[in-house]
Amino acid sequence: QVQLVESGGGLVQAGGSLTLSCAASRGTFSTYAMGWFRQAPGKERDFVATISWRGGRTSYANSVKGRFTISRDNAKNTVYLQMNSLKPEDTAVYYCAADGADYGLGSPLQSRYRYWGQGTQVTVSS
Repeated sequence: QVQLVESGGGLVQAGGSLTLSCAASRGTFSTYAMGWFRQAPGKERDFVATISWRGGRTSYANSVKGRFTISRDNAKNTVYLQMNSLKPEDTAVYYCAADGADYGLGSPLQSRYRYWGQGTQVTVSS
């Protein structure tokens, strides 16, 4: 079992930056692909970014490409989401997720992920 805890959310002005972190409070995800997803008020949860188990392969939603960067430090059992040039439409609860299968390459599909964190709120003011 892997338990994930997100941190780093908060309130930021449009154009600002935030870095989210996701750490394992129990277990390890060093051999799992990881993903970030977000859910805005009244909307479904959407894919944001994913990273392969070694970190060599990443993929992003078109809406965040060029502004967000996903990375990981397997020694620290932590995955990050660096968010730059934030927009009000980035306001959402952000979730990290771990693929439950070893040596994954990452996926935008929520059904691929076995473990989920509780989420961290990001609010971008205009």
